[in-house]
Amino acid sequence: MTKKQMIEEIQKIFSKAYADAKCSLDFTTAHELLVAVQLSAQCTDARVNLVTPELFAKYKSVYEFAAADEGELCAIIRPCGFYKTKGKNIIASSALICSRFGGRVPDTMEDLLSLPGVGRKTANLILGDVYGKPGLVIDTHAIRLTNRIGLVAEKDPVKIEFALKKIVPPTYQTEFCHQLVYHGRAVCNAAKPSCSSCPIAHICKKKNVKKFV
Repeated sequence: MTKKQMIEEIQKIFSKAYADAKCSLDFTTAHELLVAVQLSAQCTDARVNLVTPELFAKYKSVYEFAAADEGELCAIIRPCGFYKTKGKNIIASSALICSRFGGRVPDTMEDLLSLPGVGRKTANLILGDVYGKPGLVIDTHAIRLTNRIGLVAEKDPVKIEFALKKIVPPTYQTEFCHQLVYHGRAVCNAAKPSCSSCPIAHICKKKNVKKFV
């Protein structure tokens, strides 16, 4: 079975098993998603979702974030960890969105990467979930699962992204990454994957290996 055929099989199975797969961060606007993703670095999505209601209630637009008092903003986001760096980046990226992009979160990889605190993972999430463009979000789940399954043999997120671009159809990329998160949490967790209950065990190249990636 080729890697493209493996993806076809995964899409067929995951589309039923994880039909409701979506971004686990709560947001209502493109900028809210951008802020939430910036907060999620080395922090669980669940914790971010506990913090953002207060944050988004206080700062209701990108312009209000751009003009925010750093100390006040950091006090709210402190539970997310690395709050000083995250606070600076959120305010700086918001200011740049206002000054350079007319208050609209940009919709190209190049422009998104020009924002403070935004890397390829964040940019791809924005492109896919907000603008409906192809985007592969290479998070810890994607790194672990794509290696275990045998789709890639890389640990570098950028190399994984470009390797997957060759085999994952553009229209399936965003959904695929959300499904990997669901599968990683429900079945293929880091410490003890449940291979016996895995719906794609028949195509997984790592299912019989005792030491998992």
